Amino acid sequence: MSEQAMLAQEIMGPLTGITITLIIGLVIALFFYFRSRERQMMIEKGLSPEQITELFKSKRNPYTWLKLGIIIVGTGLGVGLGVMAAQANLNEGLIPLSIITLTGLGFVAAFFVSRKFEKEDEKKELS
Repeated sequence: MSEQAMLAQEIMGPLTGITITLIIGLVIALFFYFRSRERQMMIEKGLSPEQITELFKSKRNPYTWLKLGIIIVGTGLGVGLGVMAAQANLNEGLIPLSIITLTGLGFVAAFFVSRKFEKEDEKKELS
């Protein structure tokens, strides 16, 4: 490896870590900023604290973690299948193909599962 390549590797390692840390920090800071702005706007409109609490409770989707879990399982299966295909000396293009395909299938499965549970919840509410 040339000196330039080694130097670039030495610089890019820490730089990548710093960049990822800054991005995660920025996302967290923006989340809290916009959440406080939203609540501030509700107070300015004259909503009471009880009404604000009730509004936030009604916004929550109880199946968010279920959807996320299904998507992560699909992604994990895609990574595993891609790595197994690479170890079996199959086409190298199967790794990204399997990851993208199985993640997409995870999104589709998450949609249909959550829709099923939401329909059941609606039937219970109407009864």
